[in-house]
Amino acid sequence: MIGARREKYVATFSLMPFTFKIMKILLSIIILLVVLLQYRLWSGDGGIEEITALQQRLDDLKEEVEEKKERNEALYAEVEDLRKGQEALEERARDELGMIREGETFFQVLE
Repeated sequence: MIGARREKYVATFSLMPFTFKIMKILLSIIILLVVLLQYRLWSGDGGIEEITALQQRLDDLKEEVEEKKERNEALYAEVEDLRKGQEALEERARDELGMIREGETFFQVLE
């Protein structure tokens, strides 16, 4: 009877190292997969680094578009002013070309 118990105990004990080896291998594979996935997440194609760079570029382009829209609106307003009348044309001639009307006196102040 004592001998039968020993065989059963020995058989059970011999399976434990095998189970631990399998567990170690599975744990190693899982850790390796997690490391590889984290690497891809942070620096691979479509990773966080690339998404952050693309988001910054998108923000810059949106800002540039907004500036160009404002410039276009100013240019359209100026075109409308030029179409409407002589006053805008006269103002532009005074500012850009330094022209004056007949009978006016031009004073230049130097600082």
